[in-house]
Amino acid sequence: MKTIGMLGGMSWESTASYYKALNEGVKAAMGGLHSAKISLYSVDFAEIERLQHEGDWETTAEILSEAARSVEAGGGDFLLICTNTMHKVAPRIESSISIPLLHIADATAQRLATDGIERVGLLGTRFTMEQDFYKGRITEKYGIDVIVPNAQEQALVHQVIYSELCLGQVSASSRQQYLEIISALHERGAEAVILGCTEIALLVQQEHTTVPLYDTTAIHAEEAVKWVLAV
Repeated sequence: MKTIGMLGGMSWESTASYYKALNEGVKAAMGGLHSAKISLYSVDFAEIERLQHEGDWETTAEILSEAARSVEAGGGDFLLICTNTMHKVAPRIESSISIPLLHIADATAQRLATDGIERVGLLGTRFTMEQDFYKGRITEKYGIDVIVPNAQEQALVHQVIYSELCLGQVSASSRQQYLEIISALHERGAEAVILGCTEIALLVQQEHTTVPLYDTTAIHAEEAVKWVLAV
């Protein structure tokens, strides 16, 4: 069995979801007492969050590249960056290690393409929604049109992620606001919506809406289990 390399802690709330999903996936595939072999490095998210909002992506890349090398040294056969936003510096991280990187946007876009989705809404941090490193990759590599909420909606989505979800707080009022934004994206032509921040699934699940949701944490973990079991 391959060893999964996890670059986590961004936030630890969603890393815990990854850990559970990876182990459940391996157990479901292999049965018995089998569980995932994992090399995990969990960063201090306060440091990363500060640098994000200061726009110092160079320093975040340095920190995460060093952490990724530790994951590789710990036996990881491939790497998961357990956050959507920090895939902004994925090329730097990937260049610093010799093991392959399983990119979260690729895993998600491949699932969308398989399901025939041509136009999708994207929720995430402001960085993920505004910048092109994520939605551009989905459009350029997979031909899927990506739309995002308006500026006011983006501000709300971003605020809830950092002020509530990353602290483990789940609010019914915030869920309702997210559901209204999801409905608005659907009305603008989105056939489905990507939960493009690994904490969002703590707040919104498929049972809450008829609009198809693509949980990036679950999709990333499921693809990782396939890599684990590949001969």
